[in-house]
Amino acid sequence: MLYTRLNQLPHARLGVVVAKRFAPRAATRNTIKRVTRELFRQTGLPAIDCVVRLAKPVNTKDGPATTAKLKTALRLELTRLFAAQAALERQARSAAASAAANLAEAPAEAPAAVADATPDASSTAP
Repeated sequence: MLYTRLNQLPHARLGVVVAKRFAPRAATRNTIKRVTRELFRQTGLPAIDCVVRLAKPVNTKDGPATTAKLKTALRLELTRLFAAQAALERQARSAAASAAANLAEAPAEAPAAVADATPDASSTAP
């Protein structure tokens, strides 16, 4: 899972949460963090905060701690998540830019006429 939020810094930040219940071995957790950081650096995301969290178990204590299959699956999923986030961010920025351009091109509207707030003498009751 990928959670994101805009930040006010000139660069993106990353947080990785790998719970023991989803990756019981320390070597597996470290591999997941290492691969995540590597792909995060290569992606070049805009100024956002990202938190990557495992959503389901990746292995058990019975098998090997890390495998090529695990690393490949992790790379594919993270690449998909980061690419989707980068695309969403580009869309949001282009929409904001086009809205700003439309505002700049729109003619200035004349202010609405303000009605006189004083009551007429004929409309007041005695």
